[in-house]
Amino acid sequence: MTSRPDAPPPADFTEDTVTDAVVASFDRTPDARLRHCLTVLTRHLHAAVRELEPTLAEWQKAIEFLTATGQKCDPVRQEFVLLSDVLGVSALVESINHRTGSGATEATVLGPFHLTESPRRRPGEAISEVGEGETCLVTGSVRGTDGRPLAGATVDVWQADAHGFYDVQQPGVQEPGNGRGLFTTDDSGRFWFTTVVPAHYPIPTDGPVGELLAATARHSYRPAHIHFIAEADGHVPVTTHIFVAGSPYLDSDAVFAVKRSLVRDFTEVTDAEEAAEYGLTPPYRHVEVEIVLEPAPEDSR
Repeated sequence: MTSRPDAPPPADFTEDTVTDAVVASFDRTPDARLRHCLTVLTRHLHAAVRELEPTLAEWQKAIEFLTATGQKCDPVRQEFVLLSDVLGVSALVESINHRTGSGATEATVLGPFHLTESPRRRPGEAISEVGEGETCLVTGSVRGTDGRPLAGATVDVWQADAHGFYDVQQPGVQEPGNGRGLFTTDDSGRFWFTTVVPAHYPIPTDGPVGELLAATARHSYRPAHIHFIAEADGHVPVTTHIFVAGSPYLDSDAVFAVKRSLVRDFTEVTDAEEAAEYGLTPPYRHVEVEIVLEPAPEDSR
């Protein structure tokens, strides 16, 4: 059977032509942003393959790694987020999207454990219900970069317990919602709660990401920290942490999330009169958190 005289010539996808051919295949993509993203990703990915010249066995190993990463994900475990974290991609994306320069609180990674809804809590309520660990009072405020307090802002909080575990890691040991709370700031933009001083901990290593860390002789530890997401009308939300000053691994966080501006002293309180203001018995630790939000762009309000 012969081809028609007016038929287009057959394609010739070679090492030299395949990249341009793939990029050209996106030309009719209606969404311009999607077309741009696919073009950039294709060119960079193909450039990496040309530089690395992987064997077929290495290519297959990469496919198996990505497959296993997806298979490790479930409703309480996000292995792809963990992979993004340990490669520094999460930290880079947060930094790009929060180029503050205006005095706003620096953003850092969401992490793989923000997978359940935090229970709404009253001002001063305890978020740690396990009863183990050193008591900690967290007092905080949310304000705009103009200095005005932001009343009615929401502050979502979550942390590991004194042994370094989140509630979703210990079903049957920790109640769902332990170490989590959703607070609303008062008329002065203030919020406060009690908890336990969090511990430093290893990220999960029983999956493909753990294998990657082992293969590259990297440790899996994060310094002690508490997570926050703060949101207020007319302002850009921020996902951030506070880190416990003096914690191990502040200089080598496995997910590259530490920023000096987010390190806080958890000071010991022994004064009974000060403790009585919050209904606490000394000694305990106290940390003050100020979260500063920048105004949202006019076209997004």
